[in-house]
Amino acid sequence: MSASSWRPGKRVAIVGGGPGGISTGLAFLKRGYDVRIFERQPECQAIGGAVLLSTPVLAVLRSYGMSLENVGSYTVTHFANKFGAVRAKLPFNQEVEKRMGIKGWHYGVLRSSVYKRMLELVPEGVIYADHEFESYTELDDGVKVNFKNKKEIVADILIGADGIRSGVSRQAFGDPKLFHTGIRLWLAWCDHIPNVPEHQGVISHNWQYQVSYFPMLHDGKPGFEWWVVEPSWEGKPVPENPRSHIAEIVKDWAQPMPRFLEVTDFDSQVYRWEIYNRPSLKQWSTGRIVCIGDAVHPVSPYAAYGMGMAIEDGYFLARSLEGVDLRDIKAISAGFELYEKQRIGYVNHNMEFARFLGTMFHKLPWPIAKLRDLLFDYTPALSRFLQTGYLEKAETETMNLKELQVA
Repeated sequence: MSASSWRPGKRVAIVGGGPGGISTGLAFLKRGYDVRIFERQPECQAIGGAVLLSTPVLAVLRSYGMSLENVGSYTVTHFANKFGAVRAKLPFNQEVEKRMGIKGWHYGVLRSSVYKRMLELVPEGVIYADHEFESYTELDDGVKVNFKNKKEIVADILIGADGIRSGVSRQAFGDPKLFHTGIRLWLAWCDHIPNVPEHQGVISHNWQYQVSYFPMLHDGKPGFEWWVVEPSWEGKPVPENPRSHIAEIVKDWAQPMPRFLEVTDFDSQVYRWEIYNRPSLKQWSTGRIVCIGDAVHPVSPYAAYGMGMAIEDGYFLARSLEGVDLRDIKAISAGFELYEKQRIGYVNHNMEFARFLGTMFHKLPWPIAKLRDLLFDYTPALSRFLQTGYLEKAETETMNLKELQVA
């Protein structure tokens, strides 16, 4: 393995070439560090369908040099019941819009489209494919990383960005104690269909299902992302015919939801996930090792957007180590501590809030679920709950990213 541009004090090794790992690499490269990203697959490629990215994530991507033109479709988020009656609307914060120079809050994007744009920003010679992590060994002046292809490298710090079953995180922090959260996600996307209001997304529930859609862009072309969340458990059988299964769930739902199934290719545009999580960690680093994204905080579909949080993590981590000589373990520890102070409380809150919402909307017995729905249908309880549980903290975090603001 070439030692060019691999300077002691600047050497950053990243395991995992997903969006979080690429974001981390770009953030460190912008700060003058030497970066190597190790991906176990033959090439870096996005899996999954569409995602929602929020204003701070877009601002981070813009700071890497990504144009936000046609990157996504800004969306007003509505929470509704299955009949289409709106229970709550997430308001835009005009001060956030002004300072960040980004309209709205949520943007619907196809994961592969954004990821492709991110990869285009990575210089040649940074990504090493076919490198599956095996183990690391901390040294007095660095960390040696071993891969299953018998290659090894010595870096100053090692960053685990290798997902929910992270080998780096497991060696650093032990068994993650993954557990099934009790929900299954069907995530899909489709091309544009007419006569659906622009820039409006709907997250809707009946007593046990969530059925939702958002406008999005795919390579600059309009379309929709849509998804269904249902109760699940470890070992729950998978329907033989997903289209029929989902059609049965949404058949009585308010339009336009049933129309999306008609224009969706279930072989290539629908992805199923059983949602797992882990107990919240109070520390994401040890010695010269630190983790980001699902490696330390896997997320559920509620409030805790996994791709966006991993992208943010990478930015915050690099910012916390800006100017640090990575040979200095005390300086590294101080940088990791700052990163954890800025991220762990915020991310764990969102992760736990998301788990709570999953329980509240999918695991309550029918009589209690009916009372919940009456409360949300006829009082502002849900609006207040979302404002204090999610939006306020996210807006505060965004306003603190002063270096990313344009006004």
